Amino acid sequence: MITFFISLLILLAAYFIYGRYVEKTFGIDAARTTPAITKNDGVDYVPLPTWRIFMIQFLNIAGLGPIFGAILGALYGPSAFLWIVFGSIFAGAVHDYFSGMLSLRHGGASIPEVVGQYLGGGFRQFMRVFSVVLLLLVGVVFILGPAKILTGLTGEFMSIGSFGTFDLWLVIIFAYYLVATILPIDKIIGRIYPVFGAVLLIMALGLLGAMLFHGAPIPELSAATLMNQHGSSDTHFLYPMLFITIACGAVSGFHSTQSPMMARCLTNETQGRPIFFGAMITEGAVALIWAAAAMSFFGSTGELNSVMAENGNNAAWAVQTICNSWLGKVGGALAILGVVACPITSGDTAFRSARLIIADFTNLCQKPVRRRLVITLPLFAVAWLVTRLDFSVIWRYFGFSNQLIATIVLWTAAMYLRQQAKNYWIAFVPAVFMSAVCTTYILVAPEGLELGTGIAYPIGLIVPAVLAAVFLFKPAKGIANAPIVEGEGG
Repeated sequence: MITFFISLLILLAAYFIYGRYVEKTFGIDAARTTPAITKNDGVDYVPLPTWRIFMIQFLNIAGLGPIFGAILGALYGPSAFLWIVFGSIFAGAVHDYFSGMLSLRHGGASIPEVVGQYLGGGFRQFMRVFSVVLLLLVGVVFILGPAKILTGLTGEFMSIGSFGTFDLWLVIIFAYYLVATILPIDKIIGRIYPVFGAVLLIMALGLLGAMLFHGAPIPELSAATLMNQHGSSDTHFLYPMLFITIACGAVSGFHSTQSPMMARCLTNETQGRPIFFGAMITEGAVALIWAAAAMSFFGSTGELNSVMAENGNNAAWAVQTICNSWLGKVGGALAILGVVACPITSGDTAFRSARLIIADFTNLCQKPVRRRLVITLPLFAVAWLVTRLDFSVIWRYFGFSNQLIATIVLWTAAMYLRQQAKNYWIAFVPAVFMSAVCTTYILVAPEGLELGTGIAYPIGLIVPAVLAAVFLFKPAKGIANAPIVEGEGG
């Protein structure tokens, strides 16, 4: 348990020490007027208090990501602790902070527009398409999962002819998504997200207390335990699989699509560190708790692998089993609420972010409801078609797409810092590392080229090395310390 508590302390210390350094490096200006004030439209640009924005941001980026991802990552053993801690601090928190603050400095612009500002028009066009596709996948993933669980709970009594219970739940969730996507952010999201965010934190703290009470055997980090302990280690390589499996608990490109949504609600740049950096560190702590709970509840990493294999590697099953046992009836209720409500509250903001991205590059003002519907209805029609696809296929491509976007955003942050003649290494190093992860993953993964590690690993080193050389030796565009010009936003 010593490793676990040291990991928690490192995360906490990182917020105050490294978070302040990142904030100082970015160079906040407390006197600068934010888009929430200058563009207040009562729909997307709405001033909100810090605590409320933090809870919305936390639930936006979290959902079930730091729970499901951490449980599946725990199959690899205590190595997951290292990735959660150092990934959250040096990659995830930096990624989230810069995606939010650069959006803030550019008038609340969505992430494709920010990327285009620093990496060029080609990347802007790529990100416009790719980020919308990612958000569609997120929305669909977080529709299908809860719909399947609710169908299991309610049975087939809700069937209407050939229209089954599952389809009915899909319609109900889609209806909620539509309302949450088009209504002003302070009407539904701003009111219910803080509640569900608190539930997610309470569930994690409850598990932490249960682990202490039961004296759970959390494995320690050592030379022996750092090896790949996955039950299918011949196909599930520690590198790069672990770094794709645990995304939301370490670094996730999905976060960069959410941060601009909250950047439109900040009233002061000093809010950036607690909201963007702080929410990521909090998510890292939640992931750490769930990874430890998964490893310890079943007795060992080996036992975890066995029971997960018997239950189809179903992380939702593990959540319900752990909560029902350690937290009793209250835990069971929280588990049901978590596996149903939390993904839904990530799915609706995924569609909302997709609407804002499309609005930004089409220059379609979103104040009139009819203009929100012009974008939202076709988006939902496509999403409905995607729900007909195989869930497992959708999830596999979501994982890679998610980390690829995170990599591009880290390169964007590095380029911004270089143009501003600031310490770009804080974004450059994680950008290079994630480039290696994504390259290697697509070469060895089943949804990729399925090459052997003897080929994938060398190429996975060469590609990021070339990218690093281009970044370091190609003249940076822009003038050092040049002022940032605000864009028009959505």
